[in-house]
Amino acid sequence: MAIDNKKEQERDELHRAIWAIADELRGAVDGWDFKNYVLGTMFYRYISENLTAYVNKGEIDAGNSNFNYAELSDEEAKGAKDGLVEEKGFFILPSELFCNVHRKCSDDKAVFIDREGKEKNLKANLNEFLELIFDHIETSAKGSQSEGSFSGLFADFDVNSNKLGSTVAKRNERLIKLIDGIAKMNLGSVQNHDIDAFGDAYEYLMKMYASNAGKSGGEFFTPADVSVLLTRLGTVGKKKINKVYDPACGSGSLLLKAEKILGKEAVMNGFFGQEINITTYNLCRINMFLHDIGFDKFDIECEDTLTNPQHWDYEPFELIVSNPPYSIKWEGDDNPLLINDPRFSPAGVLAPKSKADMAFIMHSLSWLASNGTAAIVCFPGIMYRGGAEQKIRKYLVENNYVDCIIQLPANLFYGTSIATCIMVMKKGKADNKVLFIDATNEYEKATNNNELSETNVNNIVDAYIERKDKDHFAKLVSYDEIENNNFTLSVSTYVEAEDTREKIDIVKLNAEIKEIVAREQVLRDEIDKIIAEIEADE
Repeated sequence: MAIDNKKEQERDELHRAIWAIADELRGAVDGWDFKNYVLGTMFYRYISENLTAYVNKGEIDAGNSNFNYAELSDEEAKGAKDGLVEEKGFFILPSELFCNVHRKCSDDKAVFIDREGKEKNLKANLNEFLELIFDHIETSAKGSQSEGSFSGLFADFDVNSNKLGSTVAKRNERLIKLIDGIAKMNLGSVQNHDIDAFGDAYEYLMKMYASNAGKSGGEFFTPADVSVLLTRLGTVGKKKINKVYDPACGSGSLLLKAEKILGKEAVMNGFFGQEINITTYNLCRINMFLHDIGFDKFDIECEDTLTNPQHWDYEPFELIVSNPPYSIKWEGDDNPLLINDPRFSPAGVLAPKSKADMAFIMHSLSWLASNGTAAIVCFPGIMYRGGAEQKIRKYLVENNYVDCIIQLPANLFYGTSIATCIMVMKKGKADNKVLFIDATNEYEKATNNNELSETNVNNIVDAYIERKDKDHFAKLVSYDEIENNNFTLSVSTYVEAEDTREKIDIVKLNAEIKEIVAREQVLRDEIDKIIAEIEADE
């Protein structure tokens, strides 16, 4: 208990430090843009400390107990570059490590060598020095196995943006404050995975900005409680999985829950995801690194999953978890090639052009392993709408792919208050029935959004595992009943909602009415007496 309290205290201190940086620069940089600077600086600090700790450990193990990579000259370090890129995926010169830049950025006499080989004052040209450092880090991976993991990672960290300040001096002043604030964060040792401070700080920042980003908030961040539920549903009965995949991975928070729930080594062959938005794609890769996932254990791609999927060579996946965008437009039957795409052709029809939800469902099903589980957040309309979506539901049910439908509470996600649902799919079901769970009342009130507590999650997962009828909560439904309902998969069609209205006692109500009428008559008699007395006086 003492350890847990210490962790919570450290976490609270970290969150306060993040808020302090936000308060320091608030007004100068918009919240959403500022996120890129905070996360970029955190990432820069993380990989600097990660590389330093790795090199130091190797030297100390070899008997060089006083060795410190951060104190080497750049010339001494260059000889180790190729080996470090092969092992760690990147390289940073000692002079360009975060700790050394932090130490020198407020020093009026500190200098650096620019791209043209000229000596410049570091404090007055910090933005230029950082740009040079970020370029060096990215290019260090070029031509290596890790090139795809590092290319463009700092693209959204624009050190020359007017958003940082209208002049170079003002930009550098804020960059110094930013670096100083990140340096003061108690992020612990990069080797202490028990606390996972870097990853926790990332999650906190994303939640903080998602909650203030309006409708767009849900596009890049799936709340941690929902991520936990999806992952637990997808890993029931398993202690390890081969690979986890998210076709619309956003900032990667959902992908990484498999590592948190099962353990890092339990995800044997890595994390795979695709994201169409390049800024969010960069955030996802940064998130992987901040959670200490090696460059060789993840493959995140930036492309349109529905029309240009990037992981044909890696499917099938044993765990697929996703919160794809709700009812977005896609090419659909405007693209004559898609109806013959092996992901979509089995249903004999494509998802509507104006609503791509079922396209994500079919894509996920196609890439699901025979022993795997897919847990996908869905817009509720796809469970009852007609047309092509009804035909796809019929295909899914007839082929016994739908394992469970869960109706979630409203207001769980940032940017929308609708009550979403989860579709759980399997290819190797033990029966031909579908379980429906009404979890609309499984939530705790929070400041801006509802949340799933640990108890709420346990209640849902337990019902999923038990696979039994429970009044007003769960019902196991046969194929015939679903067919009789025209393949509607709405939970409300099968699980009767509990009547929470207060029952009326008719006998008691009549007695109360009789008493009210009697009192009314007494009042009328009293009024008549008063009127009579007034008239007599006149």
